[in-house]
Amino acid sequence: MAEPTDVLSPDAFRILNAIAKAGSFAAAARALGMVPSALTYRVRQIEDALDVLLFDRSSRQARPTAAGAELLAQGERLKQEVDAVVNRVKRVATGWEPELTIAADGLISHSALMELCCDFFNLNPPTRLRLREEILSGTVGALTSGKADLAIGVILEPSSAANLRAKPLGQVRFVYAVAPHHPLARAEEPLSDTELLKHRGIVVADSVQNGTTQSFGLLSGQETFTVPSLAAKLDAHLRGLGAGFLPEPIARPYLSTGRMVARRVERSTRIAQLSYAWRASASPGKALSWWLEQLERPITRRALLEQHGSM
Repeated sequence: MAEPTDVLSPDAFRILNAIAKAGSFAAAARALGMVPSALTYRVRQIEDALDVLLFDRSSRQARPTAAGAELLAQGERLKQEVDAVVNRVKRVATGWEPELTIAADGLISHSALMELCCDFFNLNPPTRLRLREEILSGTVGALTSGKADLAIGVILEPSSAANLRAKPLGQVRFVYAVAPHHPLARAEEPLSDTELLKHRGIVVADSVQNGTTQSFGLLSGQETFTVPSLAAKLDAHLRGLGAGFLPEPIARPYLSTGRMVARRVERSTRIAQLSYAWRASASPGKALSWWLEQLERPITRRALLEQHGSM
């Protein structure tokens, strides 16, 4: 006996649809230019393979059974999916990538990034889009390891810039912030390293899987509370679980409402120089080219670094 996958071909669905439309085996055979016995044999093969009755033959007309109606409906869905695949393949052949993965550092504005995704999907591209959130070295690491095609918000070191093309994204200023009820909120400014060492520092874990990790604002010997994301770091700051530097755009709403306090420290204010990068060895397809064109716009770069909602 034939297996279902052997008999459920596009031609089989064409025959079944013809019978359902014509209302009889004989009329369907005429419409398809087939011998009635050959058409009947094909239907029997399908029914035997599925072990179901597809048409009610108790009257002069052939009416789909419940199982037959379901098979016809699924056949139409499969046809639409095949058509979509064919369309995607044809468009990919014109220069669109099948998939584009973007690694964005945690300090990149989610809302601004999603607005770009909306604009991209409005193009109705055949490219599947995948976003990765990374931290510190993990952002450029996703690019150099081949896990991402574009990295937004990278801090490039000479050792990580090889075989990459990069352009400036902009600067992000960091502020030393604590909750109003944290002891450092009442300490005399500027805060010395000696004073900071007395208190727990909140740090975000570098998401790089292998290689050298980055860390900023951490003092040697300081007690730390390590969290997996900037959102978790912000939450820990608000709860007074420790202190440390936060990107000013993320801290700004909480500083303005008094839920956090910015403190001056003796060490210099940290300013991060961020870039966006892609592999130099790859010839950009239409999807990557579109994203690079958007990142050329100053208003886009500012939005990615500035627009932060409540977290």
